[in-house]
Amino acid sequence: MKKLCLKFLLLFSFIATYAQEKKIDVLTEEDEIIDSLFSDETIEDLFKLSENLDFLHFSINYNNNTYFSGRDIGIDQFSITPQINYIHSKGYFAGISGVYYNELDPKWDYTSITVGYGKRFGKTKQYRWSVNYDRYFFSEPSNNPLKNSINFSLEIDNKSRTIGTELTTSFLFGSEKSAQIVSSSYGEISLIKKKGNELKFRPTLRFIIAQQTIQLAQTFTFRDRTFTVYRQNNEFGLLNTQLLLPLQYSYSGFDFEAGYILNIPSAIEGESDLKTTGTFMFSIAYLLGL
Repeated sequence: MKKLCLKFLLLFSFIATYAQEKKIDVLTEEDEIIDSLFSDETIEDLFKLSENLDFLHFSINYNNNTYFSGRDIGIDQFSITPQINYIHSKGYFAGISGVYYNELDPKWDYTSITVGYGKRFGKTKQYRWSVNYDRYFFSEPSNNPLKNSINFSLEIDNKSRTIGTELTTSFLFGSEKSAQIVSSSYGEISLIKKKGNELKFRPTLRFIIAQQTIQLAQTFTFRDRTFTVYRQNNEFGLLNTQLLLPLQYSYSGFDFEAGYILNIPSAIEGESDLKTTGTFMFSIAYLLGL
């Protein structure tokens, strides 16, 4: 008999067992951080707009279902993620965000602070690198061994920036350490473009590769005696594949986005029959030039 205890040590996150009103056998803090942050327009996306501007960007994102590393945990809950980001034209950026879950206790799960720097390079400025530091403050901090992360990103896109690929590597640390790699590729199709407003379709394919700590308990009988053997494996592999299908509408400093996120989780040792999951998302953002 195998008993599976998963620790998904992911980007912008750390291990923590939720204190919830409903008991969940396999659930950790870093899963929800990844799912919530990667469903939003990231700071790196905003930086593309800021080569000659300083601005504040306010946004709030809503997801009608919450999954952890793409896995269905049997709880029907929505999430809300507010964010405030500042980006300087010289490449510096900073932000603060948090996540609210209607079925968690406490419902406000965490607040995160980000600071970093990024820059485009190359003759046509088609390449970009950025590095940032994240610090997480949880409402229930007692079981959170990973409270910090350092992230490095490298991106390449075409001249019109309608097709691009980004690779992000992350090192997470606190009382424990972990690592993660995320690959994102996007395409952008302009559907309507007039003075002051634009409607576009921006599909994104994302692969999340992370360190996974797996503890297995195997029970067997030998000479009428029962024994249990425990072993722990540290593996690094594909955890989840995401397909994002959003429509984005921009008008007079406001951005409206609505779409669907499809999760295809990859089974690790001890898992089987994982189902494809999906959630609808909606966000509103406002860009304030300084």
